[in-house]
Amino acid sequence: MGQGTIGFAKSGLQRVHDVLARHVDTGKVPGLVALFSRGEETHVEVLGTMRHDGGAPICRDTIFRMASTSKPVTVAAAMVLLDECRLRLDDPVQEWLPELADRQVLKRIDGPIDDTVPARRPITVRDVLTSTFGLGMDMTSIGTPIMDAVFEKGITPNLPVPMPEPDEWMRRLGELPLMHQPGERWQYQIASDLLGVLVARVTGHSFGEFLRERILDPLGMKDTGFYVPADQIHRLPPLYAPDPQTGTFHVWDEAAGGRHSAPPAFEGGGGGLNSTVDDYHAYFRMLLNGGMHRGERILSRAAVELMTTNRLTPNQQSARQEMAVNNVHISFGQGQHGGWGLGMAVRTYRGDYAPIGQFGWDGGSGASSYADPVNNVTGILVTQVGASVPDPVRLMHDFWTTLYQAFED
Repeated sequence: MGQGTIGFAKSGLQRVHDVLARHVDTGKVPGLVALFSRGEETHVEVLGTMRHDGGAPICRDTIFRMASTSKPVTVAAAMVLLDECRLRLDDPVQEWLPELADRQVLKRIDGPIDDTVPARRPITVRDVLTSTFGLGMDMTSIGTPIMDAVFEKGITPNLPVPMPEPDEWMRRLGELPLMHQPGERWQYQIASDLLGVLVARVTGHSFGEFLRERILDPLGMKDTGFYVPADQIHRLPPLYAPDPQTGTFHVWDEAAGGRHSAPPAFEGGGGGLNSTVDDYHAYFRMLLNGGMHRGERILSRAAVELMTTNRLTPNQQSARQEMAVNNVHISFGQGQHGGWGLGMAVRTYRGDYAPIGQFGWDGGSGASSYADPVNNVTGILVTQVGASVPDPVRLMHDFWTTLYQAFED
């Protein structure tokens, strides 16, 4: 897909290093790893320590919680099923997810959850893939009865109760009305978790098993998974959620004994993966190569094109854009890309230094992963500071701003 062959300028590389080092030197970001490539040229920056108070240094193979950057990887498992005609885009999902048959839809987004009308049509595979099936994390609707019910039932990760195993999760999801008619509005998060359940139901394997067999192992992503084995847990730093008012470091998730130290009850396609920069680089380079990895086909070119180009209608896209623009003060500027493909953002207008066509996503744990077919560029940035404060997001912005000035040409 990418055509660029010219690499990076030496002065540009030095500037990338200096900007990243500046963030670590403040003490607000204890450590980071950044891997970026253009064509065959790859560079890695490794800075700082595993813990905010010092200790072991971060390494290139340090494992990080990928949070919402899990979404672009999750969708690949579903695309395998589309390639093999085991799923079709406009199949109703109720064949595999009967809990979602005969949906009711809220009359008003802020109304009682029993004030509903029947859904105009069944939920389809396309609706789930494009995050338009009718339920999601809507930050503009916090405090409404439906969002309160989503949190209370443990439908979303860690808020405020643990997610149950998949069948129970589906039962609880089936108790809720939809927020919008199927296909009407793009919404965040829940569709990506639902996609993992759909893949498991279609294949008869756990989502993690199928993802490993068809995507992770063929790409050599040996350090990617939904938990970190005990003999590798030393490679996982704690995840910090600094206090938004004081900046004081608080451990949100410790490594040993934490949320990612054992197989989870729910393998969350929306944000459950752990990985390394090299593993994620292999995945995004595969996408740039049209589904090929070292001479082997992982996904069809058509599947990759569906994933990495805008799939939203003008009405769906305007809803996504409105949410991004109106929440810039909450998201610290994340999310203003315009479009959405399958499991990832796609830039449909030039809103910053990245060109139209760049695809990827960011994660609330301090992860950012994008590929750019215009310049044949891939970039992965990870740290261990969550987005309770703006510091990790500002680091992401500065990384991409500086990287786009580092080209040889």
